[in-house]
Amino acid sequence: MNTIRDIRGLMILVSNGRVLLPNASVAEVITYADPERVPNAPDWLLGKVGWRGWRIPLISFSLLAGMALEERTSGAKVAVVKALDNPQKMPYVGMLTQGFPRLTTISPDILVPNLDFTGERPGVLVNLMVRDDQVVIPDMHAIESSITQALAA
Repeated sequence: MNTIRDIRGLMILVSNGRVLLPNASVAEVITYADPERVPNAPDWLLGKVGWRGWRIPLISFSLLAGMALEERTSGAKVAVVKALDNPQKMPYVGMLTQGFPRLTTISPDILVPNLDFTGERPGVLVNLMVRDDQVVIPDMHAIESSITQALAA
């Protein structure tokens, strides 16, 4: 018999929405600092920021997914997320957050598909309701691929 256990997640507040990630995928939350710009980058790739000796790409998930038209950086934080696809070249990705993420316990019975949203958005794997919160689970593989393409251009 397979039983699905509860997992610890982080509810990350982004402009006009919330992102849900496993707690283990976020290495640290740091204070926002103006990033080093990347020439010819799309608006959602805010630049690169320094973190523990690395220059990591900083993204606005809200701009990437079309959840916002502009981004607010006053009082923002950066969630340093462990990369999945090519940890030798890009071990981490910074995601702009509007404040500190909230630790939450996620069990299968509180995850409900968000039927109010039927369209597809870049970087979004799935839209869900968690308790009374609308959340998205990001498609980190697609996001990392988009970052790699943007940095190569």
